[in-house]
Amino acid sequence: MSENRSLWRYANPAEFMRVSGVILPWAAGAALVLLLGGAAWGLFFVPPDYRQGETVRIMYVHVPAAMMAINIYFIMAVASAVGLIRRHHVSFLVAKAAAPIGAGLTLAAIVTGAIWGQPTWGTWWVWDPKLTSILIMLFFYLGYIGLWAAVDDPEKAADLSGVLCLTGVVFAFLSRYAVEIFGDQTLHQPASLSLDAETNVADVFYWPLLVTIAGFYAFFIALVLLRARTEIRLRRARALKLRRAAMETA
Repeated sequence: MSENRSLWRYANPAEFMRVSGVILPWAAGAALVLLLGGAAWGLFFVPPDYRQGETVRIMYVHVPAAMMAINIYFIMAVASAVGLIRRHHVSFLVAKAAAPIGAGLTLAAIVTGAIWGQPTWGTWWVWDPKLTSILIMLFFYLGYIGLWAAVDDPEKAADLSGVLCLTGVVFAFLSRYAVEIFGDQTLHQPASLSLDAETNVADVFYWPLLVTIAGFYAFFIALVLLRARTEIRLRRARALKLRRAAMETA
């Protein structure tokens, strides 16, 4: 496959900036429409659940936040692996840009889960496999962000943070599949969305939830592209500064 037709061409900073500049406004617009529409639908037009009452509305924040928290970590892991293997620095910068978004959504999932769990389970927190795994995943997010900030050399920071990210994949995997793996050992209910229609929530909750999830994905795409573009500009500015300093001392 020629370089012009290869997916790897998007690892070129100039090509990434060109393509992301086209996608960014569309993703931001879609996020605005879907999030506002899904929130209004789920909060004001969905009836209370016959068992959980009004607390079921927390689902429209908790479920997308938890889903995105785990998926963003997998995205970071793939980007880190590509960066480590192919030495494409845009991949490292995409992972770096995604980390604070994923950490924020993980924290949102934990907090909303506690608020939802208290009236449902009678407790704010239990040390079951799923909740413990997602908490450890949050620590990996924070460690990844901290490692980037602590290492001055960008190349070394990228490599070390990439290795750390890949190490934490096991906890992202457990966060996703803990209910299936551990069964009765976890209080957490099975996934609200599944390829098996029998395990999905009722349609009256299902469709606004899908809209909200789509909004979260669009929001993530817009935000990660914006942050990655900023990282590339900062990298260019740093390179120009070093080049100017070298010319002045020559």
